[in-house]
Amino acid sequence: MGVAEVNRTIDAVWRIESGRVIAALAGLVRDVSWAEELAQDALVAALEQWPRDGVPTNPGAWLTAVGKRRAIDGLRHRQVRDRKVAELGRDLGAEAFTPDFDAAFEDTIDDDLLRLIFTACHPVLTPQARAALTLRMVGGLKTEEIARAFLVPESTMAQRITRAKKTLAEAGVPFEVPGAAERPQRLASVLEVTYLIFNEGYAATAGQDWMRPALCEDALRLARMLQTLMPDEAEVHGLAALLEIQASRTAARTDAAGEPVLLLEQDRRRWDHLLIRRGLAALERARTSSEQAGPYTLQAEIAACHARARTAEETDWARIAASYTELARVAPSPVVELNRAVAVSFADGPAAGLAVARPLADEPALARYHLLPAVLGDLLAKLGRYDEAAAEFTRAAELTGNAREQALLRDRAADCAAGVPPRR
Repeated sequence: MGVAEVNRTIDAVWRIESGRVIAALAGLVRDVSWAEELAQDALVAALEQWPRDGVPTNPGAWLTAVGKRRAIDGLRHRQVRDRKVAELGRDLGAEAFTPDFDAAFEDTIDDDLLRLIFTACHPVLTPQARAALTLRMVGGLKTEEIARAFLVPESTMAQRITRAKKTLAEAGVPFEVPGAAERPQRLASVLEVTYLIFNEGYAATAGQDWMRPALCEDALRLARMLQTLMPDEAEVHGLAALLEIQASRTAARTDAAGEPVLLLEQDRRRWDHLLIRRGLAALERARTSSEQAGPYTLQAEIAACHARARTAEETDWARIAASYTELARVAPSPVVELNRAVAVSFADGPAAGLAVARPLADEPALARYHLLPAVLGDLLAKLGRYDEAAAEFTRAAELTGNAREQALLRDRAADCAAGVPPRR
């Protein structure tokens, strides 16, 4: 195997194994930032040794073992430095404590990985910082990859990650899975971060591309990992179901020129039916894990309605509207109400949908949300109120930062200004 091929292998191994390596090392040293440094040291050792000695049979275990040896050396160095303190403690009647490194390292990788995920997604961090730190430590992405995904300079992303690690250290965030009392809130943060990463990939908020599939894949990998680590949590399976079904449409969401293709216009033969089956299986696990459906499970139910319809005309809009009504009860928000307006418009007509959507124009949270005027424009166009629709589509185009979406909305505005229904 040549050097270039070995380096490609190392990149692939790091993407797959880095989260588990960092988690195992953090379980030993109880310091996430230091654990990442140790894992990076192990990666450097691999880059030096594997091209010469060959890729080991179990590369993840090799990286972990190298990191462990360096951790033990570092801890022993600290022990020497603190020896006088330990001797003073013995003089005071306290018995010196020598860590059992091997015993400490015997924690299962799954437990350590779960601790790492909860630490990276701690609510003390902003959602953007949680997403960046999770992709870095759990997802194995390089800083430049994360920066490129979120369209910020690499230096900005590096600072964001550094600040996040510093914030965790200053806040004294323990490397642990939270207790029963704290877990629901903390789990909500973990799921929110995974969903945020997926959404940024599924519908990019800025830039020239309609989607960033690599981010969707990273979020899917995180969701599947969470399913393995927390098999009894219904909303974990609900989120996985939602992401699997949404991701199944990726190939059909753009045409040959990269232009957006809206859901009801997509060629459903291009949907990935393996992902749909995975999603429906995860949804079934969510249903059987809890009598009360949570917000991700309810959203997965809605996605499943689309997935089961062989054509757009077969979509069960009445059921979707009912699911949005339940979602609004469980997790009320203006965005949920806007989605309910769309479902109501298909179930009961555009006038009924407009009656739900119109009051949302007074919602401060939606003042800069481009999908509100986009939905209003669509409903007004269906009612033949083209001048009003053109104004709404123009406003929507001004609010979005995505170039592909801007072009689509401006085309719709132009059609309505000409007094004809939008062509796309």
